Amino acid sequence: MTFFRMVHNMPILFSYQASLQVSRLNSFKLRLSFRSARNIVRASWFALLAGELGYCIALWNAGMLLNEKGYYFTILLFGLFAVISVQKSVRGRAEGIAVTDLYYGISWFVTIAAMVLLTVGLWNADLARSEKGFYAMAFCLNMFSAIAVQKNTRDAKMLEDKEL
Repeated sequence: MTFFRMVHNMPILFSYQASLQVSRLNSFKLRLSFRSARNIVRASWFALLAGELGYCIALWNAGMLLNEKGYYFTILLFGLFAVISVQKSVRGRAEGIAVTDLYYGISWFVTIAAMVLLTVGLWNADLARSEKGFYAMAFCLNMFSAIAVQKNTRDAKMLEDKEL
């Protein structure tokens, strides 16, 4: 930031050099804007793994029937796939990649359906409120972190392909 200010405070005689330095700085900033910081990538992966482990360990230890456990596990997988699909279709449209309205609509419908199915399942479950809240929060953590991991992965792949 101080370098950027220093370039703008240079005398007019050095304006050509300053414009070259500013263009180099802007291209460097552009390159950095596509790359997520390593700590952000690590935090995203950590949140995804923590959410999945917490959700799965809670299911493993739950005193419910096996078909109920299967229902909640399937909803988790369904929701993960749905939010990744939404992220890819929204990002694809933003980048000018052809995404059909049908796929875009189905992606959003499936994401909302996964959330509604989890809500209905937890509403009717014979669980303590704290357990219901834990499953809901772990599910939300998984959905959010799956989107973040997908975004970071796509950004890294785009940087590799275009070699900015």
